[in-house]
Amino acid sequence: MAIIITDECINCGACEPECPNTAIYEGADDWRYKDGTSLEGTVVLTNGTEVDADEAQEPISDEIYYIVPDKCTECKGFHDEPQCAAVCPVDCCVPDEDNEETEEELLAKQKFMHPDG
Repeated sequence: MAIIITDECINCGACEPECPNTAIYEGADDWRYKDGTSLEGTVVLTNGTEVDADEAQEPISDEIYYIVPDKCTECKGFHDEPQCAAVCPVDCCVPDEDNEETEEELLAKQKFMHPDG
């Protein structure tokens, strides 16, 4: 499953540079599928949704840092544990029970975003 940042976030920003998928953004910042990935132009995501990787997407939160579930792989394919949770000083990076995925699905997503890595 993806990781989510809870309301306990103190906006310290420790998590953002640790994400190998660039799935973490500061509150109110737009995000793009292409950020930190090999995606560009029109792509079909692993869930079958067609998107423009270059197009700015609405922020998921206006107040605290947030994680884009479509880009979060729990660091599978990069690290043994989610790096955001490892560095969070208030333990607010937790599994998102609304976005459960198997390890195989997470690894497929990682390979989709980083085919050469």
